Amino acid sequence: MSLIETRGVWLTNTDSKVLKSQQRIAEAMDFLAETGFNVVFPVVWNKGVTLYRSQTMQQTFGVEIDPSFAGRDPLAEVVAEARRVGLKVIPWFEYGFASSYNLNGGMLLQTKPEWAARDRDGKLLKKNGFEWMNALDPQVQEFLLSLVREVVQNYDVDGIQGDDRFPALPCEGGYDEGTIARYRQQFNQNPPQNPQDSQWLKWRADILTEFLVCLYQEVKSINPNLIVSMSPNIYDWGFKEYLQDSVTWINRGIVDMIHPQIYRRDFQTYKCVVNKLITEQFTDATLPKLAPGVLMKLGTYCITPEHLLKVINCNRKRGINGEVFFFYEGLRENNNALGQLLRSGPYAQPASFPTLADLTVSSADSRNNLSLWQKLVRFFRNLF
Repeated sequence: MSLIETRGVWLTNTDSKVLKSQQRIAEAMDFLAETGFNVVFPVVWNKGVTLYRSQTMQQTFGVEIDPSFAGRDPLAEVVAEARRVGLKVIPWFEYGFASSYNLNGGMLLQTKPEWAARDRDGKLLKKNGFEWMNALDPQVQEFLLSLVREVVQNYDVDGIQGDDRFPALPCEGGYDEGTIARYRQQFNQNPPQNPQDSQWLKWRADILTEFLVCLYQEVKSINPNLIVSMSPNIYDWGFKEYLQDSVTWINRGIVDMIHPQIYRRDFQTYKCVVNKLITEQFTDATLPKLAPGVLMKLGTYCITPEHLLKVINCNRKRGINGEVFFFYEGLRENNNALGQLLRSGPYAQPASFPTLADLTVSSADSRNNLSLWQKLVRFFRNLF
């Protein structure tokens, strides 16, 4: 029986030169295929511009593509080179509803100031350096939907991916006039001044969940075989801080694959998060959708070989068939050390990327059943 696993990696245009030329892209795809990977998640939306030729961006903002890629189409090149070596391609909308990073909203909000998200003081919403569009605004939502729509209509891709900014909004947002009016209409009062008031959190998170329902349905109406993949912050931190109700997303069946960003730099903490995920948030029916996001490299940090092997072993022991690494350049450090480790170790045997059927447990009686592992964990927890 052939092995079925998600073996993915994110391709960035930050701290990476892969997307600088088609030759570099071709070399990267060769390397990934030889190393045992089967899917890439190339960035297609960040810093207020696209990395593909976008009619939506051209019509709305007069900028068809990131100017540094003028005359090229990196997404088309990634698709062509990935297909050549048998890799799946799931474009990643990295910035999501964020408009800019330390640029006071950047070109998007200079052109469309009415799209700005607002905090309780009426200021442009900013969190951890990122400035935000109003993810609760129907016009802003339609803009992002149109970006997704043109990617799946115009490129031979296998799905699309959102992340910790898509769909998301920092909990400090929602204090724009339109959202306040909607809340007042429903509850006959203004939103609480406490951004983490439980009713206010849930009300805004539900709006984002309904947006994801629309996105899921749009993608499936274009091609039912496409995968809707999400890489949110870990629940429930992601819910409280960014209105990402990922447990509801899973339970409502509006994600096909999910890659929570378990970006932990020590193995014990990673293992604790994984254990909590599979005992509290996933059932037998939904566990196939899970392939954790693993931090391989960020700035000067790079995962150690020992930590990398422990993470993959931990996943497989718990019935998790795959992971996605952030990000590609970590595989190439120290003369491709981590790439060679995977190629000769856990990724030595080729694995097929899961189909939609593989991501769904069809047996009706297993819908709410717990796995043996989950039952054992809960049994021992109850003992102590």
